[in-house]
Amino acid sequence: MDERRLGVISGLGAYALWGLFPLYFPLLEPAGALEIVAHRVLWSLVFIGVLLSVVRRWGHVRAAVRSPRALLVLAGAAVLIAINWLIYVYGINSGQVVEASLGYFINPLVSVVLGLVVFAERLRPLQWVAVGIAAVAVAVLTVDYGRPPWIALGLALSFGLYGLMKKVVRVEAAPGLFLETALVAAPAAVVLALLHSGGTGTFANAGTGHALLLASAGVATAVPLLLFAAAARRIPLSTVGLLQYLTPLMQLAIGVFVYGEPMPPARLAGFVIVWLALAVFTVDTLRHARAGARRAPADAVVVTP
Repeated sequence: MDERRLGVISGLGAYALWGLFPLYFPLLEPAGALEIVAHRVLWSLVFIGVLLSVVRRWGHVRAAVRSPRALLVLAGAAVLIAINWLIYVYGINSGQVVEASLGYFINPLVSVVLGLVVFAERLRPLQWVAVGIAAVAVAVLTVDYGRPPWIALGLALSFGLYGLMKKVVRVEAAPGLFLETALVAAPAAVVLALLHSGGTGTFANAGTGHALLLASAGVATAVPLLLFAAAARRIPLSTVGLLQYLTPLMQLAIGVFVYGEPMPPARLAGFVIVWLALAVFTVDTLRHARAGARRAPADAVVVTP
């Protein structure tokens, strides 16, 4: 199997697993969102620690630990991804899967805006058009919901900021996730201790099967991330960008067809406008990627002796 095909399969696997999360997290009830996220942090730490020992990658962890700047940035990333997980689990387990899927539809556009604000990146004309269309979509959905789509906006903003943090510090997927979960492991342990001392913790009180499901959150978190890392190394980022829409499409389908969440005409119109914005954004991204690919060989001729 050639590297490109393996990369596509890995990417499809990662995004398909993330797309199935709306079916997975309800299985962890009666645990609440806070307890689920705390277990997700601690079991991810354990699973990634074992994995790092198997593949002998502790050197990457030590290198990051020796850099105060890297640790500070990873601490910020850890807080952001924990917030993202909390919003997501709450949205799924409170019957708002459709709105959660919206967050990951608009996430690429939010990331573009964050690049403009934080790094002063210049947007191309079609990117401005896509962002403007997305703003109209959010306005339409605000009217439909009777409030701003806070879950979607919270997911898109927290994950967009997390992406910026990861761009600032370059650490491989597994060592990075280990350090991020290690940095928030103590608060997660405190949360679980308080829940169990108050009698509301479920890990030891809802049967062995429930405890094993909570422990499986570590595997469920790490496996798609590692598949994504394998894909990103083997296929162009433009291809990764196209594959990422599989996750919110699956989540939307699960919300509508499995959980029977309503999709009134105004809400559907808002989603259609979002998809239009993504179509414009994707066309611009692919055009820009092809132009860059055409320029690359010429540049290589100039700089290569």
